Amino acid sequence: MSVSLRTQLFLFLISLSSRKGLSRYVEGNEASDGLYSLLSLEQKRESEDFIFHRPLRCLDMLATDGYFTFMASQPQLACATFIIAEPNEVISLELSDVNIDCSAGDFIKMFDGWVLKGEKFPSKQDHQLPLHQRYTDYCSSPGAPGATSRSSQNVAMIFFRIHSPDSGFTLAVKKLHNPFPCNIMSQSPEGSFTMVMPHQRRNCSFSIIYPVEIRLTELSLGQAKSNELSAQRQVWSVCSGSGDYVELLGGNGVDTSKMFPVADLCFSLRGLAQMKIGCDNSVVRLVSSGNYINRVSFQYRLLEHQELPKNGENSLDNFCAME
Repeated sequence: MSVSLRTQLFLFLISLSSRKGLSRYVEGNEASDGLYSLLSLEQKRESEDFIFHRPLRCLDMLATDGYFTFMASQPQLACATFIIAEPNEVISLELSDVNIDCSAGDFIKMFDGWVLKGEKFPSKQDHQLPLHQRYTDYCSSPGAPGATSRSSQNVAMIFFRIHSPDSGFTLAVKKLHNPFPCNIMSQSPEGSFTMVMPHQRRNCSFSIIYPVEIRLTELSLGQAKSNELSAQRQVWSVCSGSGDYVELLGGNGVDTSKMFPVADLCFSLRGLAQMKIGCDNSVVRLVSSGNYINRVSFQYRLLEHQELPKNGENSLDNFCAME
């Protein structure tokens, strides 16, 4: 198998730690790079009474509530922090004790989602806000004591540049319950989930950065089209025009608009339908017209090495560059 997305992300983190880092990727409002990090359960704090404090690293991943303080010991020109919560949570970010010089080129920006090598999650097709409204720039409001941002999904990020030693800030991270989760990045290669879209014209993606087997256990759409399941058959001419459907996507990036459509379903289903997606990123995407209450339930598990698709399997022409 070719180098996986997770391996690329890990190597990217290592390279940034030893070189100039994000400086060649971060540019103005369109700071267009980031990184992922595999998460461990040890990062999470179970006690609600415990207020977690720790220093923030220039390149960091956060998966818990708490206060994270960054203090520059030397110029830090390209830093990024990625935050992830549980699927049914959104993330509140608040800056305090900010001591940076915006006039000298310092900045702190918060982004509603994640960015990796120019690709954004959620994609602009799946996010309710235009791209410029997904950025919160501390320096755009000079003199403000701090800045706040609230994500639309379970991932968010900040990126910052600080020139002067002893300058820094504190970031408060708080996770909030989300009754209708949409556009989720899974922390695990195994699990189950239900996406519900109640009378909203919106697209929701559940992204799993692993090759997995996805089992649809229930699909309830506003307009049933058929009583049969044909997961291998492409029916774009029917489903894409229906306004309400589910598609399974595979690819090696994070932008769903650039991923390969493995299958699409535009009829209600009760039973079991499954599909193996041997890509670095596997996605269940629910497209809703807003006229109905749509619901999809599914399970997913990591594919074993021997289960990974071979060349030509499923007639997908190696769209994930599997070897």
